[in-house]
Amino acid sequence: MTGLKTTGEKKLMLFTGRAYPELAQEVADELGVEIAPTKAHDFANGEIYTRFEESVRGSDAFVIQCHASPINHSIMEQLIMVDALKRASAKRITVITPFYGYARQDKKHKGREPISARLMADFFATAGADRLMAVDLHTDQIQGYFDGPVDHLFALPVLVDYIKGKYDTSKLTVVSPDAGRVRTADRWTDRLNTPLAIVHKRRDPNIPNTVSVHEIVGEVRGRVCVLVDDMVDTAGTICAAAEALFENGAAEVIIAATHAVLSDPATDRLKNSRISEVIFTNTLPIPEDKRFDKMTVLSIAPMLARAIREVFEDGSVTSMFDDHKH
Repeated sequence: MTGLKTTGEKKLMLFTGRAYPELAQEVADELGVEIAPTKAHDFANGEIYTRFEESVRGSDAFVIQCHASPINHSIMEQLIMVDALKRASAKRITVITPFYGYARQDKKHKGREPISARLMADFFATAGADRLMAVDLHTDQIQGYFDGPVDHLFALPVLVDYIKGKYDTSKLTVVSPDAGRVRTADRWTDRLNTPLAIVHKRRDPNIPNTVSVHEIVGEVRGRVCVLVDDMVDTAGTICAAAEALFENGAAEVIIAATHAVLSDPATDRLKNSRISEVIFTNTLPIPEDKRFDKMTVLSIAPMLARAIREVFEDGSVTSMFDDHKH
């Protein structure tokens, strides 16, 4: 017999950048592992340095980094960590981006625009990533931008279970804040067995983050409306949609969204609106000054930990979501 066989077993190693170490620690606790010790700092001119303080050779490496503000720093740090892992002979590198930066730039709306979501995938591939894992990508086609396996996780079960436990589903109507979110809202109606309504909005193409006209498709009078979206950024769209629902006779409006981007003035808009509850997951860190009484934050750490375990053990990530339609 030629060659040698090793007796070693596969080794899972979990790494985190500095953007949101609390989520990584939650995931580590769920997995029953420790986060690999990493040294990281910024040089005086803003360049990033990172080094792992123990051997990663032959490991199945999982690198968690939320693309949180400052977003370009978070992304660059994760890329540098992936490069360091590749050069230190990690066997397989899985990039975990609970919130995938630049996901909204997924196609050209006008000529001479970039497709930055594709560029992001190319960055990670070039750095040395073998696999990508993300939660609720802005659009499904981003999975095709990365030439390798992509695990697309859904926060839907976490959000739906919370709403089922708190609200009477017979009074609920799921509402899509625009035509682009109808498919997402459809998944919600399948899970909650509720009617669907759509807020049709018209934007001024020359002014970002503004909406001019609203029409409601579907019956919302007297209903508890659940406005569902993948992210809330400045909250202009979602608050305007909520107002349109109230004007059409909605009894109550709840917001359920995966990513709490919350760029100013989102917190003030949500706090001062007639919306009764805003439900997010913790894919992004939410600082204390952006939290308010009506906000509920649910953890996706158990779901991330299970997905990591399935990948590590060559199981099935898809089986985690088999009880709802995609």
